[in-house]
Amino acid sequence: MPDNVESDEEIASKVQSGDVEAFGEIINRYQDKLRRYARHFLSAEHEVEDLVQDVFSKAYINLRSFDSDRRFSPWIYRIAHNTFVNEIRRKSRYGFNFIDADTILPILAAPETSDADAINSELDAELKIHLAALPPKYREVLVLFYFESLSYQEIAAVLKIPQSTVGVRMNRGRTKLREIYDQEINKPTS
Repeated sequence: MPDNVESDEEIASKVQSGDVEAFGEIINRYQDKLRRYARHFLSAEHEVEDLVQDVFSKAYINLRSFDSDRRFSPWIYRIAHNTFVNEIRRKSRYGFNFIDADTILPILAAPETSDADAINSELDAELKIHLAALPPKYREVLVLFYFESLSYQEIAAVLKIPQSTVGVRMNRGRTKLREIYDQEINKPTS
């Protein structure tokens, strides 16, 4: 990070000191990331937008409790995680289908050739199906690590589990994903 760019933690400290306008920079930095993360939980775009705004509201209200000596990203991802999981719980009580396989993974960046585009599209669709078949405790660590680029330590902070548990879930999740894929490959064709 260049010297003239403030860290998330520095911006959070400014907001804590009364610089309300600085919170706009936090929104700019995290809005797309939190939308992408929300799409792993929810399929309706209007729900994603509403819940991401809810996350920012909660973050602003609770920013005084943030310890600026710690990393900011796990703190805000924890708020987001709780918000999204609570919405899933609320919806499941009313019998709504809340997971859409098309929203489990973000759309991959478009490659340069149409052949590569077709191949990546097929791979993306297959990966979405296989990832959706994983139990949530394995899916969420894989999503946070591979798609949100969080470290094991940050994932542990977001999910409030020991770092060693993150490692175990990562390994088991990868193994289960491989098993699901292998079963699909070896499935007899009709």
